[in-house]
Amino acid sequence: MPHTDMNTNLTPSTSTSVAPDRLTRGEVARTLLWSVVVISAVANMAASYSGADTWVHLVCGMVTVLCGGTLAVRALRGRR
Repeated sequence: MPHTDMNTNLTPSTSTSVAPDRLTRGEVARTLLWSVVVISAVANMAASYSGADTWVHLVCGMVTVLCGGTLAVRALRGRR
């Protein structure tokens, strides 16, 4: 005997919803922040191996900390 689903809605949906494959602004921001964190950390490591000036390390470190902090704040606010 074939299985029939009695909960299937045969009427067309009238609700308007956002397409599930669209990116939100929050997802784009999070991706960009993670990209900047990785790039600045790699730049800081490259500066360490190349013997760059101290200001290069400080700038890379500040960018990494600011982006990491922003990611942490966004994650904590998202839990509410």
